[in-house]
Amino acid sequence: MAKKGKKIPEEEIIYISKSELKREAQEMHDLAAKICKLNKKQREKLPLNEDLKEALVLADKLNTKTEAFRRHLNYVGKQLRLAENSDEIQKVLNAILDVGKESTVLFHKLERTRDQVIDQGDKKINELLVDYDSLDRQKLRQLVRQAKKEQELGKPAKGYRELFQYLKEYILD
Repeated sequence: MAKKGKKIPEEEIIYISKSELKREAQEMHDLAAKICKLNKKQREKLPLNEDLKEALVLADKLNTKTEAFRRHLNYVGKQLRLAENSDEIQKVLNAILDVGKESTVLFHKLERTRDQVIDQGDKKINELLVDYDSLDRQKLRQLVRQAKKEQELGKPAKGYRELFQYLKEYILD
């Protein structure tokens, strides 16, 4: 606090509005909710301090539908605001949450590739062999024949699933 007679220059004072403080508190509350939804293995990847870890242990014990849980999320949010590395925690959390989306996209791509191999046959197999030389042409053709036969006879799609697993094993590695 400034003594009488001494003035503080205007440029040194940073005013933060009450609305800005409320927005920041809500952002940290939302971040706390996302962290509480993670499993313990995912939380271990986050750079949390001891206070936050203890707060999350208690959050796991509370019923998520109670008012006590909501108030506790406010407390976890406050701990996040006090933490010096809240930006780093947010970045790691985003990386953890995006991994799931990325793997879903890859699986959809593999499913399309499998369907194309069954529909196009040797043409698509040759394209795959150019891109992925670790694939076995004979094994691919065998799995494609098996999948087509099962589709024609209306049998369970065992070969269809085996072809997907084979492509997943060699393409994702």
